[in-house]
Amino acid sequence: MLNNIGLPGLLLIAVVVLVLFGRGKISSLMGEVGKGITAFKKGVSDGSKEIEDGTVDEARDVTPADEVQKEKDKA
Repeated sequence: MLNNIGLPGLLLIAVVVLVLFGRGKISSLMGEVGKGITAFKKGVSDGSKEIEDGTVDEARDVTPADEVQKEKDKA
């Protein structure tokens, strides 16, 4: 189904989205997407740097104490 969308179809979709949301809303949304991608790349590079440096000895449990207590109560 999506293989049959040509250039005119894509242009029509773009115009409809632009009319519905407006240029300002789309611009701010794309800015947020860009910030998210940047944060993800930074997190990945920081994690790989820690692994290469050997600063990570082992995995740490970062579960909040109240969640751990709930799990113990269930068992």
